[in-house]
Amino acid sequence: MNLTIHTLQERHLFLEMLALWQGYIRNKDLVDQFVITRQQAYQDIRAYQERYPERLNKMASGPYQFSAQYIYQAPKHSLEHYLQWLSTGQFYAPQPALNSVLGEQCSVPQRYVSPQVIAVLTDAIRQQKRVELGYVSLSNPEWQGRIFHPHSFIKTGLRWHMRGYCEKSQDYRDLVLSRCRGEAELLDASEHTKDDDQVWNTQVDLIFAPDPRLNEAQREVIVHDYQMDNGQLHITTRAALVDYLLKEMQVKTQYLEGIPEAQQLILLNPRDVKPWLFDR
Repeated sequence: MNLTIHTLQERHLFLEMLALWQGYIRNKDLVDQFVITRQQAYQDIRAYQERYPERLNKMASGPYQFSAQYIYQAPKHSLEHYLQWLSTGQFYAPQPALNSVLGEQCSVPQRYVSPQVIAVLTDAIRQQKRVELGYVSLSNPEWQGRIFHPHSFIKTGLRWHMRGYCEKSQDYRDLVLSRCRGEAELLDASEHTKDDDQVWNTQVDLIFAPDPRLNEAQREVIVHDYQMDNGQLHITTRAALVDYLLKEMQVKTQYLEGIPEAQQLILLNPRDVKPWLFDR
């Protein structure tokens, strides 16, 4: 990266992101991300501490952590920025919302996710270890303990999931991050890795087309929307993500919407994807 294009404010935003969601920030994190000297990284952290003396504390082991009081302000920071950085290594400083001259942005409320849980899950993925955490669901709203072997974060529409092996289910599952409860605890090494997750490693081709109930002019609108080739849209994704993708595309596989304008797209190869649907 080119140091000249990164301001101190941007580096401080990166510092905040890691201190919150990773659970700590080191000089090395700033050095690696922005290609700066260790001395510059140290000065950046010192400048942050001088500006916000109650936020960042030095740990006995070396890294810096946010104070417990500041952690409760987690909803003000985007989990999405952190998970995108985790998967790509690219950090983009948050941009201000569009003003009324340029347009408006539809903002939806973010689901609360515990920073402590994210920090432990991040460590578990990096070290290929198991974690113990509490979990609730709509089918089981009572708090239950889970032993989980996480291997990947998944973004599905408006929420984030964690993919991994669940000892309770004795299979690979997705957990909704906002439904994790309590403190997560890092355990010993995992014997269930990403390589063993067959559904995750299976690629599936989905073939979409305009709803044939639309007239020719309407179908052409849909073809242009998606820049289809010969009236078809091919998307290849992991088998574990098929159901999520169909929901995002608003495509029904078991029935059609009452009016074609609501359905718009149909799936041409439902038999190929049926084994990967949650509700078969």
